[in-house]
Amino acid sequence: MEINAIRALAGRIRDEVGKAVIGQSDTVDLMLTALFSNGHILLEGPPGTAKTLLTQCFAAAIKLDFGRIQFTPDLMPGDVLGTNLFNFSTNEFTLTKGPIFTDILLADEINRTPPKTQAALLEAMQERKVTIDGTAYRLNDRFTVIATQNPIEQQGTYPLPEAQLDRFLFKHVLAYPTREEELAIVSAHGNRTGMKTAVAFGVSPVVDAAELSEAVESVSKVRVQDDIVAYIVDIVRASRETPTLSNGASPRAAAAIAAAARARAALDGRDYVVPDDVKALALPALRHRVILSPAAEIEGRTTDETLADIIEQTAAPR
Repeated sequence: MEINAIRALAGRIRDEVGKAVIGQSDTVDLMLTALFSNGHILLEGPPGTAKTLLTQCFAAAIKLDFGRIQFTPDLMPGDVLGTNLFNFSTNEFTLTKGPIFTDILLADEINRTPPKTQAALLEAMQERKVTIDGTAYRLNDRFTVIATQNPIEQQGTYPLPEAQLDRFLFKHVLAYPTREEELAIVSAHGNRTGMKTAVAFGVSPVVDAAELSEAVESVSKVRVQDDIVAYIVDIVRASRETPTLSNGASPRAAAAIAAAARARAALDGRDYVVPDDVKALALPALRHRVILSPAAEIEGRTTDETLADIIEQTAAPR
C-alpha cells in the first residue's frame, strides 16, 4: 500500500470517530499509531473524558471484532480467557472462549482487578496467543488492547505491575477539553444523561481487515536512518543514567519507539522517520516504563517533567 493511501485511510478513521467524539485528536492519533505498529495503548484520565466512547467509536470505524471487559475486583482469569467445560452429552470437555478472543479489546478500568487477573492479558498482548489448560490458541494478528484507568480514585484499585505496563506501547494521559470543545460536547451530548452508542452517532466501518493488514505491512517498511536509531537509543539510555529515575527504560522501549515512529511517519505521508516523530512519541512510550526516584518524589518532580528534560537535552540529528 502506498504511503499516501495509509494517510487517507487514517483520515477516514479520524473523520468517522469525529462524528461522536469532539476533540481528543492527539488521543486518536496515538491510537492509530499503536494500531499500525501492532501495539497496545493505555488511556488514563478522569471519569467523563470519553475514554470508553472513544474506544467504542474507534473500533466501530474498523471492520474488526470488538470486545469489552469491565474489570472488577472479583473478576477471575477464566472470565477473561475462557475455560474448558464438561459436556455431558458428548462426555468431552468443550472450550468456552472468553471475551479476549476478539480483535480490538477494551479493557475498561483495568486497574480495578487484582494482578492475578491482570496477568491473564500478558501472553495475549506479547505473543497474541492464549494458553488454556496447556493448549495454545492463536489470536488475530490485529489483536489490540485498549485499556483505560482512572487516576483519581485509588481506593479499590490495583496498580499495574511493571511487566504488565511494559506490554503497552503507549500510556496516554487524557486532558480535559478546551472551553470551545466543551461547549460543542454539551451541545451534541446534552440531550440525555446516558452515553449514546457509536451506532447512534452513525459511526460505521470505513476500513476492513485486509486494508488494515496491508497498511501495517507497508508501515513496517518505512525507513529509519542510523542517526535516528542512535537518537532513540541515546534517549532511552539517558533514562537509565539520570539520578531522578530509579529505573530507566529497557531496550524493548527503544525498539517500540522505532516501530511507533515508522507508523507516525506513514500517518504523516512520509516513508522515512524524522527526529520530530521520535520527540512526539518518546514521552507516551516511556512514561509507564520508568520509575521516579524517592528523592525526586520528595522534591515534587514528576516522571513527565524528567522525561521532557531528557528529550530536550538529548541532541537530535540534523
